[in-house]
Amino acid sequence: MTGYGDASHQGEDLQVGIELRSVNNRYLKVVLRASEPYNLLEAEFERVARRTVKRGALQIHLRCQRKTSPQDYQINAVALRSYLQQVQGVCEKLNLPHGGQTLLSQVLTLPGVVPDPASGGFKMDEEWPVIERVLEEALGRLQAMRLEEGRAMAQELLQYRDQIGAELDKIRQRTPQVAVLYRDRLLDRVRGLLAELDVKIDRNDLIKEVAVFAERSDVAEEVVRLASHLDQFQEVFREPESAGRKLEFLTQEMFREANTIGSKAGDVEISRHVVEIKSTLEKIRELVQNVE
Repeated sequence: MTGYGDASHQGEDLQVGIELRSVNNRYLKVVLRASEPYNLLEAEFERVARRTVKRGALQIHLRCQRKTSPQDYQINAVALRSYLQQVQGVCEKLNLPHGGQTLLSQVLTLPGVVPDPASGGFKMDEEWPVIERVLEEALGRLQAMRLEEGRAMAQELLQYRDQIGAELDKIRQRTPQVAVLYRDRLLDRVRGLLAELDVKIDRNDLIKEVAVFAERSDVAEEVVRLASHLDQFQEVFREPESAGRKLEFLTQEMFREANTIGSKAGDVEISRHVVEIKSTLEKIRELVQNVE
């Protein structure tokens, strides 16, 4: 499910801004975009997000700005000395002009010599509670948007459920006629053959053949199960907990019953209704993968 939420905190020592964006995904996937050292907190962000979000690809953009002090701006003397010694050694071996002064001037830009002030002095115990509160506020706004989308999605799913129910009613009405129509077609064929061959057929054999077909093409049990799944499908929407997994399972079971009805019925009209049911189930399957 898609959604957006943001929140911010303006303090004397710490400013925090968080933006959340979620898109459809079958499982929960959390990605944190933040500068060092805050990018190392992705596991903590996911732990908090899981309290609210169960499915979806969630992108978190974190902006933190701390009040700096003179102690935050310091050169790493150990790293600087090591780089200088190595560069001077290379310059001497290569006999570079002017002792490689151009290279020496670039030493301050090497990693670790002048640390980013934002990467130092991070105080987890003080900063994380503030960040967590801002994250929870942003999650609340994200969830509000997702709930609106969820209501619209629920209405659409229930409309699809009603469409399937209407097609199933037509199958239920058609089923008793299948054996009768088969009997009539069989009689017409037998009469035509008997007229040509001038022979007689035992009536009991004809009745037995129709009975075998009727038993083989009986889909009453599958119709009842599919109707039961439709009722359960509607009941799931009234449950307080996450419904996505249950709806996926029910959709899979409805596909199974529809396939069985289509293969057993042996009737063109019923097959058309089954095609409509499966087409609607495919739409449901695409939607329920995003339902939380």
